[in-house]
Amino acid sequence: MTTVELKLSLPDPLAAEVQAAGLLTPETVEALLKVALRAQRAKTFFDAADTFAAANLPPMSMQEIQAEIDAVRGAALGNAAGR
Repeated sequence: MTTVELKLSLPDPLAAEVQAAGLLTPETVEALLKVALRAQRAKTFFDAADTFAAANLPPMSMQEIQAEIDAVRGAALGNAAGR
């Protein structure tokens, strides 16, 4: 586990409210960071999907899709074997 110290500068009313609500605990900050990370990953995924959709590529046949899957699997097996 890595220990990270954070120093926050918050407006007094907000600091008082989050402190009173118990939101400045390491567990709560960890949970908030996990939520933010999931949101960022989802945004990245949907941005990539939008870019892909905008490329207006022709549909692939099932044979082309299978060939791509086989190529990726072959490359992964080659990497795993140290090639």
